[in-house]
Amino acid sequence: MKIYTYMQLIHIKRLIVENNLYIIMLTIEKLAIDPESISRKICDFIRRSVESSGLKGVIIAVSGGIDSAVVLGLAVNALGSDRVKTVTIPERDITPDRDITDVMQLTSQFNVTCDTVDITEIIHNFEKSLPEYANSDQVTKGNLKPRIRMIVSYYYANKLNSMVIGSSNRTEYMTGYFTKYGDGGVDLMPLVSLYKSQIRQLAEYLNLPRNIIEKAPSAGLWPNQTDEGEIGLDYDNLDLILYGREQGLTPRTISKELNLDISKVNAILDRVKRNEHKRHLPLILRLSSASGK
Repeated sequence: MKIYTYMQLIHIKRLIVENNLYIIMLTIEKLAIDPESISRKICDFIRRSVESSGLKGVIIAVSGGIDSAVVLGLAVNALGSDRVKTVTIPERDITPDRDITDVMQLTSQFNVTCDTVDITEIIHNFEKSLPEYANSDQVTKGNLKPRIRMIVSYYYANKLNSMVIGSSNRTEYMTGYFTKYGDGGVDLMPLVSLYKSQIRQLAEYLNLPRNIIEKAPSAGLWPNQTDEGEIGLDYDNLDLILYGREQGLTPRTISKELNLDISKVNAILDRVKRNEHKRHLPLILRLSSASGK
């Protein structure tokens, strides 16, 4: 019997994959979950985290989107509605009226109170105060908004002795589609192990309103902005590119299975690498406390 080295086995596996002798079919059905079991685990995580912190409850910034809606439903199931406080943080002329309507419907469904904090004037004050502020710089201007919303969320967290729960999912987290110290600035991230398509499965299980489940995902950074439009790919394909990567498939194989141009696959994989810093705490220089060296 021939014995192969570890590196030879890796090379053989790569050849098998690249020549389609072994195929991991990249279909959305591969990402099916047991929503009851997953919901139970997330609720346990939320409950344990709050109890171990010694805090009273949680703060959730609800936007009218599916992710924050799922977090709300799970948090209420975990803690009860009396320990969950929501706040919606719109921007005048940017946040659609239907988002506010959806938030009110959602918070009513889960019997939680919701405050509305309009950040339009806060944004205008930043515009007047920051040097070289340019309205044309959509990314820099856009990133101010989730950071302002983070400040509002922590105002409530401090005031009510609570934790802030974030709603980023695995797809956003891996591609870096969140703002560092903005919507990424939270105490808990209970959805980060789940792809966007799996969030939809949880939303169905939680019986969320159809208009929220079917709404085009948007960070609400500028008029008519959508996540998929900005990224340049729909969430199902995004999920499957990331899943294929985790299964060890090459970009060429992922491209072939999804019938996508390889440049689009590489663009997403490059985003994952480029945004690695967002998924880590700040770099720390550790010096000896005794000598200071």
